[in-house]
Amino acid sequence: MKLCIRIIVVSLCIAVSAQIGVAQNLSSKQKPNVILILADDMGVGDMSSANGGISRTPNLDKLKGESVWFNSGYSASAVCAPARAALLTGHYPHRTGVVSLSMSKNPELTSLKKSEITIADIFKQNGYKTGLIGKWHLGTGEYYRPMKRGFQETAYFTGVKTYYDYKLDINGTSKDYQGDYLTDVLTQHTLDYLDRNKNSPFFLHLAYYSPHRPLGAPEDIINYYRSKGLDENTSKVYAMIEVMDKGIGQILRKLDDLNIRENTIVIFTSDNGPDPLTGNRFNAGLTGRKYSVHEGGIRVPFLFNWKNKLAARSTDELAHFCDVVPTLIDICNLKVAKNVSNELDGGSLYPTLRGKNSDNLPSPRYWQWNRGIPHYTHNAALRDAEWKLMFPTVTRNEVTAESTRKPVLYNLKNDPTESKDVSEANRIRYDAMKIKLEAWTKKMELERLKNADDHEL
Repeated sequence: MKLCIRIIVVSLCIAVSAQIGVAQNLSSKQKPNVILILADDMGVGDMSSANGGISRTPNLDKLKGESVWFNSGYSASAVCAPARAALLTGHYPHRTGVVSLSMSKNPELTSLKKSEITIADIFKQNGYKTGLIGKWHLGTGEYYRPMKRGFQETAYFTGVKTYYDYKLDINGTSKDYQGDYLTDVLTQHTLDYLDRNKNSPFFLHLAYYSPHRPLGAPEDIINYYRSKGLDENTSKVYAMIEVMDKGIGQILRKLDDLNIRENTIVIFTSDNGPDPLTGNRFNAGLTGRKYSVHEGGIRVPFLFNWKNKLAARSTDELAHFCDVVPTLIDICNLKVAKNVSNELDGGSLYPTLRGKNSDNLPSPRYWQWNRGIPHYTHNAALRDAEWKLMFPTVTRNEVTAESTRKPVLYNLKNDPTESKDVSEANRIRYDAMKIKLEAWTKKMELERLKNADDHEL
């Protein structure tokens, strides 16, 4: 009799343990995965759906049609390093300490402050596997590498010789690549990452380099665009984007094959607009390019996809890189310290993604960039609803003094190409926006200097 009771008790314990295990697995699987895909120097006009079929981007176009697409999607900067700092922290670039471009010449202006908490830190603290594949532009010193900034698994680079000659740092070990096209290699690392982490909640940041210089792609794809009469640089750029598009298609199919697509949020965007040094290719009629806070420099492709969870639609709600961190905290129900969440410069886009009003989004939004130490009367902008006030760009080279040029005012609803200064006809609005922009710049400079690192690398 005792033996029977013992058997029953053991059986019950096994059954309960099994049920607990199932519940734990279920709970783990219910946490949505996130893949944050970032292109480099890709403009809003580079997708086929935006340029009348000049380029070939079938996977991105299909994804756009299945996603929430932001017609007013904005980077946080006109150049890559500051934009990436904001994307990963939810802070304006100046607060992060990342305001310039060259990590070798200006490490003190391009290294993410040690005090900054990244979205990878937050996901890691919430039990997620975290990974970075691709470009890292937020510091090279011991304390600024991605594995020190919340990323548990990495395959990254800080620069390349060409797309066929480069090195990747794979979890702390350097590996040389000769002959293998960089974009394809990054895609393959991503597919391998998904295979390894399919049973665990993960946050993966995939930072492609395309179509950043040095330009290069498979000759057969470049030849297709040459045959269409496009110039050499544009042919290479569109070929580079086409290879990236193919890789994104492979990643989406892998998510389907692993049966995790419906539990994976996919975000796609670009760090800034097209590089003017590669030619003035079509950019949806926007004025300006990379380096400029005109719309063509800071407006970017921006979509959120969550299959069968978010209804496909386009929205005119303004989305900013600073919104990505608070949105992911909200949508993934991540636990974060109040002082961290309260200090974010963006707001959650989750209500917008669900078709509701996002009353919590900040307004106005701000931008400023110049090479070197910030000079805030140069290349700065504020957008409030359809109104945009901006200090014009003086140069994309290093700035050594404040600009004496006056800011200009545009009404983007009536003038999306920023061709007419309406400051004289709207003097009260102009003065009020100028005061707000000046107040923001003073605050940002104080924030930039606060908790500054000593950079004894």
